[in-house]
Parts: sequence; C-alpha cells; structure tokens
Amino acid sequence: MEALGMSAQPLAGLKVLDLSRVLAGPWCTQLLADMGADVIKVEQPGAGDDTRHWGPPWHTHGDQKVAAYFLAANRGKKSVAIDFATAQGAQLVKRMAADADILVENFRVGGLKKHALDADSLRGANPALIYASVTGFGQDGPYADRAGYDYMIQAMGGMMSVTGQPDGAPGGEPLKVGVAIADIFTGMYAASAILAALHERTQSGQGAHIDMALFDTQLAVLANQASNAMVSGRNPTRMGNNHPNIVPYRPFATADRAIVLAVGNDRQFAKLAAICGHPEWAHDERFATNAARVTNRDAICAKIEAIMVDKSSDHWMELLLDAGIPAGPINSISEALADPQAVHRGIKQARGTGGLGATPMVGSPVRIDGERADASLSPPALGEHTSAVLTEYVDETELEQLRADGVIA
Repeated sequence: MEALGMSAQPLAGLKVLDLSRVLAGPWCTQLLADMGADVIKVEQPGAGDDTRHWGPPWHTHGDQKVAAYFLAANRGKKSVAIDFATAQGAQLVKRMAADADILVENFRVGGLKKHALDADSLRGANPALIYASVTGFGQDGPYADRAGYDYMIQAMGGMMSVTGQPDGAPGGEPLKVGVAIADIFTGMYAASAILAALHERTQSGQGAHIDMALFDTQLAVLANQASNAMVSGRNPTRMGNNHPNIVPYRPFATADRAIVLAVGNDRQFAKLAAICGHPEWAHDERFATNAARVTNRDAICAKIEAIMVDKSSDHWMELLLDAGIPAGPINSISEALADPQAVHRGIKQARGTGGLGATPMVGSPVRIDGERADASLSPPALGEHTSAVLTEYVDETELEQLRADGVIA
C-alpha cells in the first residue's frame, strides 16, 4: 500500500491575527504562514511595520518601496491597515479576534489593555483563542515594563560575552551575532508553543495565553555555554572561532584560503591525523581524546595548521570529505546562496504577483514528506488586503465610512 504523505500546509484553515512588528513576532507568524495558516497582518495606516522603513537596501515595484528587511519576515501574510488606537479600529480588531484561532502581539506589557485588546479581554469573548505575547522581558518581573530590542538582549543575556575575539587579541571586544538571534529564536519558540497549545485545544477546547520573552530565550539558547558556567562555576570567555568544548573545531589556513574543520569525535580525529601524515597523533596521550585535545588545544592546532597551509583548500577539502570529516569554506552570503546545494534545494527565490511584485526571499527550510512548506503569498504592500479581508466583518457602507474617517487605509 502506498504511504499517504502529510500535507506541507498542515495549518491550512487556521486564522492568525498578527498584531506584531519588527522581527520576533513576524518571524513566528511567517513560519505559521509557511505551514498554511491564513495570517492577517494588522498595520498602522500610513506607516506600517517599522521594518518597512529599515533601509537601504530597498525593494521597489512601481510606486511601492519597501526595505529588504521587511521582506525577510513577512511572506505569506495579508496586510490590513487599521488604526486600532481609535475606538472604531479597536472594535474592528475585536470582531476579527472573535473568530481567530491565534493572535500574536509584541506590544509592551499592558499596552493593548487600554484598547481592550489584551489577552483577558479577547479570550473572554473567544475562549478558544491562543494569544501569544512577545516582549523583551515577559509579562512579569522587575523588568516587565521595559522595552526590549535584540541587540540589548544579546548584551544583557550573556551572548556578547562569548562572541568575539579574546581580550588582548586584535579587535578583542564583546560582539553581537550578525543576525538578530534573540528575536529569531523567540519567534521560533513562540511558534512551537502555539503548536503545542493547538494540540491541547483539540482535547480541552480552550485556548491559552503564551508569554514569550526575548531575555528568557537568549538565556535558553546559550545552551552549552550556560551549562558550562553552571557546572564549572566559571564564566566562559570569548574565544574567537575556537570552540570551548571541542578540538579541532575552527578555521585553518591553507595555501589559498581558510577552511573550517569540525572534528566532533575521536574517530574523526584519527582520520584527520592520517590525512595530515601523522597517524601517531591519534595515540599521543596529549591528543588521543577530545578532552586531552581541549587541554592541549594550541599545540595540536598549530601542528594541523603547519601542515595544511602548504596545500590548497581544494586539495584538503577533497581528502577531508572523502574521509567523512565535516569541513567547509567560509562563504560570503552571496556565495552561500549560490552554493550548488542551496540551488538544488531551491532556497533562493524571487516570486509573487502582489502589490510588491516578485520579491527576492529565502524560502522556508521546512520540508514535509518531500514537499516544501512555502507560503503562497509574497510579502504584502501596506494595506494591500484591507478591503478584501474586512468585507468578512463589515458591509460596504461601513467599510467606506471607516476609510473616510481614517480608521482604515
């Protein structure tokens, strides 16, 4: 019997009301859209999501201009421009929330209560609503009322203390990661929590209020570094491209350019030693185990690099990959997107026929039973779907009056 494949759009039929802006919330709702949810992005008329203006670079289509940043987190969504700071606008959003499955917002704690758009108010009218709040520091605690942006969260959450060159090395200072990982991971954790709440709702019929904090997430994704600190009682330090727990696991110079070796176990190290012409390293008590190599990091890395620097990266890559040793070049972003594997997997895309035309984007990495979970809609122009969406909630006369009053656009 032929196996039945699962749809790559498993969330089809679910309605998501997206009141979030910038990155963490939109990243969450974009993932839900990729998996088939109908995501309605509510934006401020005339301004929209802050990231629409975070350029250059800009994507242009006709008279439309939007920052590339916005495109990264908003595919698969319908944009509805509503000023819910007005009583009429807030009432309209309440109507939309009454039949929504999920609502995602990232206003400061209490910021939506004055409009009666907070979790208690909306879940009172729709007990099945899954309401996800994304903030800098969570719904409670001494910092609950503080605003939070990724950069400051990376600083406060310990990430910058382990990122960058060591003290005393050229350029040695704490550095943020090159993308907003606290935002992105919070969005992904939020999506996971929403899916868990959806499963629970199938049994209880009740929704939930999900409380996601960038600060909590940043601490969580410190992973082994946080565990190292708690177990050892010592703060991990910045080590540049070295790994605190694995050796050799860093770039090595070759005759033309550096390549990264990621030797994760002693079997791989023995193969590397043989490739380097020194099989005896695998039996040397200083290097035979990973723990010994961590202790003698500088000695073994110097030996490896002294050998690798004499021949080209292509020479070493062929030998390393043939031996099953993880290794790769240090690509630019353009090189990475043009890599044969990325091309084969269809990662780089340029599609869409909406208000912003064909937009360049990195597609969803999710594949389900061999099918990509890619949203069908490209990122929207501001207010592109206002009329189409709101006709489900108001008649044509009210729609025109709301437009005339400046409540919608």
